[in-house]
Amino acid sequence: MSGLAGRRVLITRTAHRARPLAALLSNLGAEPLVLPLIDFEQAGDQAPLEEALGRLKAGAFDWLVISSITTVRVLLEKAAQRGMALADLVPSETKVATIGPSSREVLESVGLTVSLAPTDVQSAEGLLAAWKAAPERVFLPQADIAAPGLRGGLAAKGADVTTVVAYRTVDYPARAELRLTTELPSDVVISVADAPKTLSPEQARAALDAGTVDAVVAASPSAARRIAATLQPLGRCRLIAIGRPTAAEASRLGLTVAATAKVPTPDGIVAALQTVFANEGNPQ
Repeated sequence: MSGLAGRRVLITRTAHRARPLAALLSNLGAEPLVLPLIDFEQAGDQAPLEEALGRLKAGAFDWLVISSITTVRVLLEKAAQRGMALADLVPSETKVATIGPSSREVLESVGLTVSLAPTDVQSAEGLLAAWKAAPERVFLPQADIAAPGLRGGLAAKGADVTTVVAYRTVDYPARAELRLTTELPSDVVISVADAPKTLSPEQARAALDAGTVDAVVAASPSAARRIAATLQPLGRCRLIAIGRPTAAEASRLGLTVAATAKVPTPDGIVAALQTVFANEGNPQ
């Protein structure tokens, strides 16, 4: 038994982004619930990103560093606007580095070769530790709220880093005219009948107060901030963090982290949930 049968797990992502984790949870007998807390908008000033992408296409960078899966969505959208595939926007001589296995999987599925990704600590710190050779000209498109550690670490290794804001992280829902609409390719298909239930904030609050939510998943530091701002008190609901940076942010905000995924993937989150519930009886 997985220990998840009958457990109700709140995923603080949009329904599409929650889909792979929701499918795994459903297969293990849990009930996934969705409450979108954060969303993403286009960068307010597109000129720096457009200029940097032109330089990328022209071969001006030795490395393209992808620090989030949402950055992949932005690059896919920008490539499509140019009438090309993402693999055509990135020259073959430009190496690609990324942080997590999800980003690597998507990048490779659209024809890019990932030359560097951490295998142990899948975070900015892990990527920097894995980077043995001194990087040279690096293009680092990021969120507006991205922590400075990755850029600073690359610069400390001697890289000439070009950083631009690729997208903005906002409270859900994003403004319709600015919302990122490009979705990632996915092999996970869920029928309408099996799609996870999406809760309103009021429904989520009522369920937390009633003690009928067993766990909530924070899939990013920004999600942890929104959980702290909108869902406290969590009561008997356990908080599961997707990785160390998210767990650290949650702890900084006074949230109790019940478990942290060892790898920032749906499988990693499920494994973390299992460590929490494996020794408990099924919920009543």
